Amino acid sequence: MKQYSKTRIGFFLAFLVFMWGINWPLTKFALHYSPPLLFAGIRLFIGGIILLIIAVPRYKMLRFKETWPIYFISALFNIILFYGLQTIGLNYLPAGLFTAIVFFQPILMGLFSWIWLGESMYPFKILGLILGFAGVLVICLGGLKGHISITGICLALGSALSWAFGTVFMKKTSNKVDGIWLTTLHIIIGGLFLMASGTLTESWSSISWNPAFIAVLLFISVFVIALGWLDFFTLVSSGEASKVSTYTFLIPIISITASSLFLKEPITMNLLVGLLLVIFSIILVSIKPKTSKPLLVSK
Repeated sequence: MKQYSKTRIGFFLAFLVFMWGINWPLTKFALHYSPPLLFAGIRLFIGGIILLIIAVPRYKMLRFKETWPIYFISALFNIILFYGLQTIGLNYLPAGLFTAIVFFQPILMGLFSWIWLGESMYPFKILGLILGFAGVLVICLGGLKGHISITGICLALGSALSWAFGTVFMKKTSNKVDGIWLTTLHIIIGGLFLMASGTLTESWSSISWNPAFIAVLLFISVFVIALGWLDFFTLVSSGEASKVSTYTFLIPIISITASSLFLKEPITMNLLVGLLLVIFSIILVSIKPKTSKPLLVSK
């Protein structure tokens, strides 16, 4: 497991938070010009092909016959369910609110990492997860006024759950497969599946191939999908999965700000209070006592 300096980890985190934050309003914009499943499949497939260029020189590390189940399971949770549910769900809720619900994922990750990865639970981490949950809850309650969509909320929660399972699986299998090949193949597999699903249920003629749509599609494919997932796998495989995921609590801040600026979605008091709780959550989860024993240790 390769270790990186704090400066490099900080850069990776900043890049990931910014790119995945602006992804949501950009996707919301792109869905005006494309059916959801086809758009999800196209951007994933393009991102996967870009990563394939990087992965091919490492073909000896693929070992597909021995490791193919890992690629398909990761594709199911991290790509097919995560992107499929979110892309459809963005049609039912504002991008900022939908993002906030999806980023219930760090709370789930804290629990799953303790249960399945054996990561310790410290008092500060427990308090941080509780505050993070409270922050997401406050944001969700604010979003229930005026534009409630039970379907949208369920899709967002499903997206969060699948991503949490997928992240734990990536961390647990990171020493069995090459990271670049895992990132590449699970994106390509997921992209092909979503494109096939879109082809069966949607129409390619419904896509409006105008310059704005193409620019957004390429930006998301390169920076959000290819580089973003490579960044995420690097972070998860080099440190505690629950701590890395907790930093992704910041992504709704970027998403909500960008949605307000470009999509004219309102910033409510609930959003501000909820995001403040999220920030305190990240601070607390980042504090790890040097001398005291863990409060809870997974067996």
